[in-house]
Amino acid sequence: MRSEAGLRYAIPSRIYRVEELIQRSRFITTAAHAPDANAANAFVDSVRELFPDATHHCWAFVAGPPGSTAHIGMSDDGEPHGTAGRPMLTVLLHSGVGEVVTVCTRYFGGVKLGTGGLSRAYAGGVKLLLQTLPTELKIKRVHVSVRVAYPHVESLQRLLDDLEVVVEHEEYGEEVTYQIAVPVMTLETLREQLAQLTSGEGVLE
Repeated sequence: MRSEAGLRYAIPSRIYRVEELIQRSRFITTAAHAPDANAANAFVDSVRELFPDATHHCWAFVAGPPGSTAHIGMSDDGEPHGTAGRPMLTVLLHSGVGEVVTVCTRYFGGVKLGTGGLSRAYAGGVKLLLQTLPTELKIKRVHVSVRVAYPHVESLQRLLDDLEVVVEHEEYGEEVTYQIAVPVMTLETLREQLAQLTSGEGVLE
């Protein structure tokens, strides 16, 4: 049986922001959906524009499934090396959330936190945000068509509902054809149950 890793996972459902005050420094952590590196970088730029007078805009992103390091990025943005971007990225990689970018905006309050304090502050900002981050489920799908005779339509519709299949288009001729988006995890199940349902007459292609 195939693993579900990378095939269905949580992603941010909208831009979300939290704020906290640490040793008189203001830390504003903002997250958004980042399906790729370009989207992540564009979001970082948008946060810079939103808070143009901030001291730092440190960021990290995972532009793929949770825990995947294939498309990641981070920046300390002027903070001591390794005290911001890396701690933020580490939290993201273990969060169970995919396709996510976070920007931690800091307004310096006059008190130096030290390298350990900075790492805790930036990682803590991401942890705080993740506690209440609104998410939605992303399901990786394949696009196929299914064709059945009219007597099987009602049973097929129930099967598609059970397998979380999205019907994108319907055509009615001598038979009924659906253009569908099928979760990768359930494609073989659909193929097997369609054959049983139609005694091998249904077509999936």
